Amino acid sequence: MAKLAYFLSGISLGIIVFQSAVVAPLVFTQLKNGASGRFLRALFPRFFLILAGLSLATALNSYFGDFSRGAALGCVALVLALVAYVLIPGTNRARDEGRTAAFKRLHLASVLLTLGIGVSNLLILFT
Repeated sequence: MAKLAYFLSGISLGIIVFQSAVVAPLVFTQLKNGASGRFLRALFPRFFLILAGLSLATALNSYFGDFSRGAALGCVALVLALVAYVLIPGTNRARDEGRTAAFKRLHLASVLLTLGIGVSNLLILFT
């Protein structure tokens, strides 16, 4: 059963790396006239919900497969993904209202939460 947890963790890491290394840079260089903002507002809720779903699947598979490390780390990743999802409306509101400091704090929080999800998945694979 641990093999499925490894597979799901690998998918999560792949999504995070692809989004960070490919999608985000392309969005900012190719989409103009406010289109990048609209695109990112549609992308990020799905991004965090997909990561939450994969984390839940990892946690459940690990729990029922007697892989306690995978269950615990899957739960950590799940909570981090849900917190990041909940921050999205506040981040968007701060951007819309021109509250730059609040936007930067919330954006940094989402970046750190995503990093935490990635680290949780790496720990499933390598510890």
